[in-house]
Parts: sequence; C-alpha cells; structure tokens
Amino acid sequence: MIGDVLTSSILFEALKAEHPNSELHYVINSHTYPVVENNPFVDKFVFVTPEIEEKKSLFLSFLKSIKKEKYDAVIDVYSKFSSNLMTKFSGAKIKISKKKWYTSHYYTHTFKEATTPKTNAGLAIENRLQLLQPLCNSIPEKLQPKVYLTDNEIKTSKQFLIDSNIDLSKPLFMISVLGSGENKTYPLPHMADLIDTIVEETNGQIVFNYIPKQITEAKTVYNFCNKKTKSHIFFDVFGKSLRDFLSITHHCTALIGNEGGAVNMAKALNIPTFTVFSPWILKEAWNMFENNSTHVSVHLKDVKPELYEGKSIKEMKTEAFSLYETFPPELIIPKLKTYLQQF
Repeated sequence: MIGDVLTSSILFEALKAEHPNSELHYVINSHTYPVVENNPFVDKFVFVTPEIEEKKSLFLSFLKSIKKEKYDAVIDVYSKFSSNLMTKFSGAKIKISKKKWYTSHYYTHTFKEATTPKTNAGLAIENRLQLLQPLCNSIPEKLQPKVYLTDNEIKTSKQFLIDSNIDLSKPLFMISVLGSGENKTYPLPHMADLIDTIVEETNGQIVFNYIPKQITEAKTVYNFCNKKTKSHIFFDVFGKSLRDFLSITHHCTALIGNEGGAVNMAKALNIPTFTVFSPWILKEAWNMFENNSTHVSVHLKDVKPELYEGKSIKEMKTEAFSLYETFPPELIIPKLKTYLQQF
C-alpha cells in the first residue's frame, strides 16, 4: 500500500545517519514508487511488479535475484507470506520483523507492536522505528516521512493551476473525497456537507483527489454540494498521475477528507490536514503528528466511545457502513469550523 511504503521510508534516513557508508535497498510494489521517488537515503529500489505477483515462475526468479545480492540484514516491515520468502531467500544473517506466532522460524529478531503511542508520531511510526534496534544504537523518537519533489515538478504544477484559473493567493483545499475502499469512505452526501462548510467558512477554492475510474463517485459528491459550493469547485483539475497529485497538493492550503494514503502524502509534503477516519480504522496508528492545530482528525470513537465497548477491530469493520450512519456531519462540522479559522 502507498501509505505503508511512504511511512516505512523513515527507516532509511535513520539507517543512513548511523551507517553513512551502508548500501540500502527498498523492495516495494512498482506502483508505489512515485511516493518515494528521489528519496536521497535509498540507494536502490527493487520492484515487485504485478507480473511477479501473479506468476509463480517469475516470483521464483525474483527470489533468486534477491539471493544474489548477499544482503547482510533484512528488515521485513510487512511480514506477509511473500516477504517471509524474500527474507528466507536473502540469506541475511540479521533478519528483523514484527512478532507473530510464526515469525520466530524466519527471523533472528522480532518485536511486538505497541498498542499505545508514546509520542504524537503515532503507532505506525513508532512500531517501525523499533525494528531498527538490532542495527542502530541511536534511534530517533520520531522521523517524519518526506516526499521529494523536483523544482520542475513544483514549477509545472504551479503553472497548471494558474492556467486552470486558480488564484494561488487565495485558500485552495484538496479534498480526499474517496477512501481506498467503500468501507473507508465517508458517505458521499455527508462529504458534500463538509465541503459546503469549507466554502462557507473560507470562501476557498476546491479541488478533488480522484483518478479517472472514480469520476462517477467524485461527480456524485459534486452534485450533492450546494450551488455556491459548486462554483468554487474546479472539478476537472486533478492529478493525472500520483506525482501530479503530489505536485498539485504542494500548492494547497490544506488537504481535508478521508483517512488514507492522500493524507499521509500531504503530511509528507508538510501540508496541513483534517482527517475523517473510518469507524473501524485504529486512529492511534495513523493519526501521525496530530497536534490539534495544523493536523487534526475526527473519529467516531471520539464522540461515541460506547459503540466500541467490548468489540474488536474485525467486528467494527463488518459494521463500517452502519457505523458511518451514526457519524453525521453535525458531529464533525464544529471541529472543522474551528480548524478552518487558521486559514
């Protein structure tokens, strides 16, 4: 997942700080590369393509290529079956991962994931940083993921926005209108109510984060917005690629909307965020660097904790859609209005 790849990139900065002469490789799914492109702490990217994932013979060849590298150490952040095999084939003397019932067979060091964050970096950051213990004597309490745009990307995207009649001297809000799945997407009519509030409070300009295959859902949100709001939405201004999205977001006042990769990318660009969490997602893991000012989030559990008593995340996931209906805009808008006062 894109958010996971971006978040795990913090390990490279920490490793280079303590081992400046080390050679660091990052094994990632090929489609996630845009979020870590130009990262100065990664010496080589190793891509898992869809073809490698789908065809056993290609995956075996990929494993053999891993073995040829003769790695000294492997950090397996994901600890899935495929990454278990990569770790085994690596032949590395030091093999690090999270603690699961089966990981002791594959790894020399395993770490139990914490459930309570110690800093505002959040569990997603803190649990990754603990994987560095066998390799680093000094581990930062928190490192923030970063996206590295080129000067040309910034310049080109700025001109694109200007040519699209967007006034960059006025507030510009990127809206994450859709989550990575239906059970991570705030109901579309409710999202429209939040966008109406943004325009009413700031008189700002609005662009949507969506890809062409999501145009129907994005258009549905647009249609639910009121007439005034529609006049502030630049619906056809969106990133045609992931790097385009990142470049456009760089010029935005804030990103507001569903929790997911877009929020993590905005934070990595140092852009303020207001995040609406899905009712079944663990907020403590992904509310990275929340500070009640530039980075703010809302979760159903914050306002209706009684709904969560005695229930597991798995149970909450099965009830995601009904839980969303108990989380109307009226419970979010007051906090959103307070957040918008800074712009």
